[in-house]
Amino acid sequence: MAVYTHLGAEDLAALISEYDVGELVSAKGIAEGVSNSNWLIETTGSGNEGARFILTMYERRIDLAELPFFLGLLDHLAAEHCPVPRTIHDRSGAAFRWLDGKAVALIEFLPGVSIDRPEAEQAHSVGRALAGIHLASAGFAMARPNDLGPASWSRLAEACTQEGLARIDPSLPSLVADELEFLAGHWPEGLPRSVIHADLFPDNVLMLGAEVSGLIDFYFACNDITAYDLAVTHAAWCFDNEGRGFRPEIGSALIAGYESVRPLSHDERAALPVLARGAAMRFMMTRAEDWLNTPADALVTRKDPLAFARRLAFYADRGASAFVAHP
Repeated sequence: MAVYTHLGAEDLAALISEYDVGELVSAKGIAEGVSNSNWLIETTGSGNEGARFILTMYERRIDLAELPFFLGLLDHLAAEHCPVPRTIHDRSGAAFRWLDGKAVALIEFLPGVSIDRPEAEQAHSVGRALAGIHLASAGFAMARPNDLGPASWSRLAEACTQEGLARIDPSLPSLVADELEFLAGHWPEGLPRSVIHADLFPDNVLMLGAEVSGLIDFYFACNDITAYDLAVTHAAWCFDNEGRGFRPEIGSALIAGYESVRPLSHDERAALPVLARGAAMRFMMTRAEDWLNTPADALVTRKDPLAFARRLAFYADRGASAFVAHP
């Protein structure tokens, strides 16, 4: 489940009345997600506003001091005609409000569905949309460091401990140690940087047919190497869920779509294999930490760290050939 706080009809109606969106018609809890409470809100509508919204209550894992960055980024990208949801501001102009000591935000509802197994044309559209937000973010005045970048991976490994990693899989401690050493010595410097999404998995993309209708869940967005975001998306889109089957036609379409909007430099393209190994390390380590610290009886389903250990091994073995165009 992903509704951690119960809000009664009166509470919800009072909250919605603070926005110029009409009166509350219905509110339905949304099961997806693990960090926040979410509701699909329907209202009678008002003016040019739509009548469906997403209400989010921020429960954990988000530093509330960073909410102006996340919500301001949505507004900036939406104003630049990127397919992202706008923040609905209340009548006082605030992007979020407080309710029972927790921050809540009303977000534009975008149509579309998330896909489990993308087609090449869809991956091409995702690449175009990703490049679009990289270019559009250039005028965004705020900045946020990547707190899950390379410096964090060693800290996560220490927090997991070798014994803990071995409980997940006996080969994991040596894999993590070897890869951390490799990445420390080979992480690229001097590449272009921008605001990046940093978590563009298929469930964070809404599609209508072959076209992207929405990029959502920007709560890991930060400033970092631009091509790293493409590497994260490559790792997220081009494999089956277990990280076993690589689909080269999806990778080729993703990169081709990206470069149709923002061509990669020679140095960026050369760095993709290392950046992809870093992307796999990032998700392997955060999943490992969650795996070891999520109670067995928790309602949240743990995600398998080995799915990214397999991706990591693939990128280490294939190198640049993982990014060669598929005929």
